[in-house]
Amino acid sequence: MRKKRDAWKSRLGIIMAVSGSAVGLGNFLRFPVQAAQNGGGAFMIPYFISLLLLGIPLMWIEWTVGRFGGGFGHGTAPGIFHTMWEKNRFIKYFGVIGIFGPLVIFIYYNYIASWTLAYAVFSAVGKYGPVADQEGMLSLLKGFQGIEKNQFFSSLQSAYLFFLITFSINIFIIYKGISGGIERLCKIAMPTLFVFGVIIAVRVLTLGAPDPSRPGWNIMNGMGFLWNPDFAALKNAKVWLAAAGQIFFTLSVGIGVILTYASYLKKNDDVALSGLTAASTNEFAEIIIGSSIVIPAAFVFFGPHQIQSIAAGGAFNLGFVTMPLVFQKIALSAFFGCMWFALLFLAGITSSVSLAQPSIAFLEDEFNISKKKAVIIFAAVSFILCQPAIFFLKHGVVNELDFWGGTFCLVLFATVETILFGWVFGIEKAWEEMHHGADLKIPKIYKFIIKYITPLFLFLILGFWFVQEGIPTILMKGVSQADKPYVLGARLMLVGMFVVLGIMVKIAWRKRAKTRNNR
Repeated sequence: MRKKRDAWKSRLGIIMAVSGSAVGLGNFLRFPVQAAQNGGGAFMIPYFISLLLLGIPLMWIEWTVGRFGGGFGHGTAPGIFHTMWEKNRFIKYFGVIGIFGPLVIFIYYNYIASWTLAYAVFSAVGKYGPVADQEGMLSLLKGFQGIEKNQFFSSLQSAYLFFLITFSINIFIIYKGISGGIERLCKIAMPTLFVFGVIIAVRVLTLGAPDPSRPGWNIMNGMGFLWNPDFAALKNAKVWLAAAGQIFFTLSVGIGVILTYASYLKKNDDVALSGLTAASTNEFAEIIIGSSIVIPAAFVFFGPHQIQSIAAGGAFNLGFVTMPLVFQKIALSAFFGCMWFALLFLAGITSSVSLAQPSIAFLEDEFNISKKKAVIIFAAVSFILCQPAIFFLKHGVVNELDFWGGTFCLVLFATVETILFGWVFGIEKAWEEMHHGADLKIPKIYKFIIKYITPLFLFLILGFWFVQEGIPTILMKGVSQADKPYVLGARLMLVGMFVVLGIMVKIAWRKRAKTRNNR
């Protein structure tokens, strides 16, 4: 006898949870950097095209597919894919990607989220107060990460302590379950995150020019740096790939998380309006709040020349190096600095708990074990897997994990599920399933988009991306000779993880078939 599955208590709960999964560090750090590096305002053209033709269709697909599979007692991609194409005995193994990808991201994302908690404390106690320039702040970050030993940190002790705290918070929330843990967290964390974001954005947007001799260093020109379009950039395929990639990151589609979350819906629960609402909530966080803080604030204090190198330095430097310096230059610096990193921590924790849920659901649903036992197994295994990301960060292990788990798997999984949904399951049946219990009538044009445009878009992205980034990464172009053993070690770990998950799927289905035959 199979046990009763967990469930969401309210529509608001599932919307907040999916929004929490989507609203992460990428909204506030990655998005403004991507926009600034890829044509400014012109970046928003392929961004919105990708949102309409890729992001929203995939959001609806994953909500619908997840609810459908949940009706058969499956909360992860192997089981869900199997229910959609029962005649194909291999399709469930493609679904392994939907557990593997979130697990890979979890084992490094957790560590990065712990940095935000640490820096919130550092802001409150004035740890980085004496640091006055970019070089000093970067040295502090590298010391904290264990990349170098310096006057700020001589070991990884502080970083590891905050990792343990963050990891423990994740496990506690997951242990409390869907409604008692994740839903309760997101109902508190998401409104708090938005309030913090609005307060910081308002403070940034009301900054005057700090240097009277440089009146051009003002907030309007800072917004202009981000939003003034360089239309010549639209000729570059890289800009289109970057925009599509940002949509994947920002909506949390192609990972397998939304499938699992939606599997806890009831048959008549709406997926059309709820999915669109969750996507809209995420876009508000990214476009309105995310774009109004970091780049404009950095422009005001560092000017048009240094802002180029700041944007080129990437999301981590922007968030952990530039922003602390910005907050040092305004009144109530400790208050705003602490609020900024608390915002990032809330965004990180609501995302990381969602990344753990596919593994937990897989153990519960396919092996029929208790929530407590599933969480203990997940905690033990994921804790061990987290260690390479912590101790070998400086050797490129996190970059390697991010490439396979946070980039490659996203595009590949999205392509598989879109073809399965629109062509194998059938667009007519899919369209009917999407509208079952729906409070919103999806425009009919999306029937054509989901069947033809979205998969074509995905194949183009996969092809161009593989040639431009995939092949050089696979061949370890740009990886130093000293780092290659660590990168190879990370790849062996990833292959081992995928093989183990594949074997577990095989065991689960063999056990299921045996039970069925004994009846």
